[in-house]
Amino acid sequence: MTHAPAIEIKNLTKTYAKSKKAPAKHALKGVDLTIPRGSIFGLLGPNGAGKSTLINILAGLVNKGDGEVKICGYDVQSQTRQARASIGIVPQEIAMDVFFTPFQALELQAGYYGVPKAKRRSEEILSALGLLDKRDAYVRQLSGGMKRRLLIAKALVHNPPVLILDEPTAGVDIELRRQLWDYVQELHARGTTIILTTHYLEEAESLCDQIAIMHHGEIVANESKTSLMSRLDKRTLVITPTEPIKALPQELSGLEANISETGQIAITYRSGTDSISGLLAQVKSAGLSILDLRTEEPDLEDVFLSLTYAQDA
Repeated sequence: MTHAPAIEIKNLTKTYAKSKKAPAKHALKGVDLTIPRGSIFGLLGPNGAGKSTLINILAGLVNKGDGEVKICGYDVQSQTRQARASIGIVPQEIAMDVFFTPFQALELQAGYYGVPKAKRRSEEILSALGLLDKRDAYVRQLSGGMKRRLLIAKALVHNPPVLILDEPTAGVDIELRRQLWDYVQELHARGTTIILTTHYLEEAESLCDQIAIMHHGEIVANESKTSLMSRLDKRTLVITPTEPIKALPQELSGLEANISETGQIAITYRSGTDSISGLLAQVKSAGLSILDLRTEEPDLEDVFLSLTYAQDA
């Protein structure tokens, strides 16, 4: 199984039965997804896209419909024990027994996975996540950020090759977020496959090397970050004139341009068909002198919106 992908999903479906309050819901509609080992993989999508259902199937919390799901080559249905031992999941919700200490919580979790006492790394993990000084404090005494770190610690007790982080930085401060990502990148450097869901798209853009976007229970994009970002051909040329202007010159009326409150001109163009030199020539012909200029590339949020909300408009 050593050469199997971290996650391999083929034609996965899931339908929640109708109830008195809601009709049947097709949460997953034939999802195909392969996540290579050793990647930091972003799984993105708006609320209701099917991400949580997919993660819960991987975790063994929800039964799948049709299709095939494997974790490190182990089928989640016929090889449940091996599949669950291959994955650690950090849930979005903070839920834990507040009457245990962090050390006790990790020891208990390790026991669930059958980790022998001699091979447990509870103190090592607590130290790595900055919780060693809270080793014997009750969980109820921890701050929200510390509880979030403890969730990650619990997911690591059995040393899983695949770690899923479901909105791991929701509601945490900037410093803690930075610490978490530093540690996640350490884990990745050691060979752990990281799967990240987040609504902070700048995090996914910064961290992930491959990104899949879900929408209405389907994968609408799955490619490298570089490839995904190149989907949008539009760029913006921002020009600061020597003298701020209040109205767009007639010579620029044919361009997709607007003026900011500070008198800058923002021209949207397509890099494949328009040249910056040609645009600058038009600006010059309008009698404008340029103090400064810059170009702005589309970011992951632009791509995300074009693949999700824009399709629903």
